[in-house]
Amino acid sequence: MLITDDFLPVPVPESLDATYLVPIAGLPKVSPKTAVAALAGRLAEPVHGLAKQMLDSPLMTVDTRPIGEFPELPPDLLTAFGATEAQLARLAAATHLVVVQAEYRPGWPPAHEWAARAVAAAVAETVGSDVVDVFGLQFLDPAAALRSLPDEQGRIRLVDWVLVPYSSDADGLWFTTKGLRRFGLLELQAQGVPDHLTRAWGAVMTGAARRLLRDWTDGLAGEEVPAFVQLPVLATVTGHDIAVAYGNPEQHGATAPVLLRLELDPATDPDADSFLSLRPPPGHPGPAGRYFAAACATLFAGIQPDVRYARPGDAMSKAIATARAGLGDIRGRFLAGQLPAETQLVVKYGLPGDDGPEFVWAGVTSWDSAERIVGVSASDAATDPTVRIGAPVVIEATDVVDWALLDGTGVTEGGWTQAVLDAGERPQPD
Repeated sequence: MLITDDFLPVPVPESLDATYLVPIAGLPKVSPKTAVAALAGRLAEPVHGLAKQMLDSPLMTVDTRPIGEFPELPPDLLTAFGATEAQLARLAAATHLVVVQAEYRPGWPPAHEWAARAVAAAVAETVGSDVVDVFGLQFLDPAAALRSLPDEQGRIRLVDWVLVPYSSDADGLWFTTKGLRRFGLLELQAQGVPDHLTRAWGAVMTGAARRLLRDWTDGLAGEEVPAFVQLPVLATVTGHDIAVAYGNPEQHGATAPVLLRLELDPATDPDADSFLSLRPPPGHPGPAGRYFAAACATLFAGIQPDVRYARPGDAMSKAIATARAGLGDIRGRFLAGQLPAETQLVVKYGLPGDDGPEFVWAGVTSWDSAERIVGVSASDAATDPTVRIGAPVVIEATDVVDWALLDGTGVTEGGWTQAVLDAGERPQPD
């Protein structure tokens, strides 16, 4: 095995397994084979054929067992990963569990996951129940489980298979992936992420997972399963990686790529998980959080600084007026917690400069007073050395010229001044 400073050898497990549960009251009246056969024409090939083949092989088992034979599924964790009250009620009323288990070698396609999820969804659909993904501790309704399987071109949305939970610690946010081990790859983690980047960095992590998963499965393409796959120490993540991971390849923009350094963090506890850590590339000065913020600004290039005047009566002036007219409403929604889930509110404000004002963006962290906004800078200012990516800022509301809501794909609401710039309006100083 060749080991160089440019590649990181990551161990490959000998085999992989998947487990899905279907809670039911009583016993199922339809066999798994009959349920899968009913998906003909609704489930793309080769997944439909793969599910039928694995049902007939020792690689898959389907058993119905009394629910009391299993440890209780933790309702708090199920709720944290999206379980509804109706799903939890059906689980509480269940007398039995249909247990679908499959095993397969590491590589692509992940036959164990695709076939087990397809069979579990087919059974759940026939009994009017749900699918419980044991790996992710996540409820799936049968339709959602079937939609997550590959289409006619073999494409999937990685977000249907890999979650990106996060928690807070003294250094910022700690992000991990939950789902890469389905494919034999170690989970990713990143620490010290600025608090205002929850949605954006989650998307970056998903894009990084997509890129590394491609490298991983390419390394498993041979007939024999290797003991190690060599992953690049410097991983390149692009807007295209993020867009494809979210199932929107046509939406990727021509953003510059960012580099992330990959390090193996082996677990010291034998019962704990090892991670692949994402860190800034070598030579990056300052804390990791500053680089992560810069990476987000690069990949979601909709919040760039702008050093321009807006002439009265032109399109830019109208855009600013529209944004300012909506400040009261967006503040009210922000304070009431009524913004769409996992979106980030950012505001654009002016800094004085010798050649005119420089307009920069900041993520809003609090807005208790209508006159003053507290946030975190989303970019480095050219005119003020204290305004740096990730640095706290206090903004007078009278200086705000625009606002926007961002998610993992970019601007979802607002951003009127940016729309003017993107349309080619380039007002010059008077």
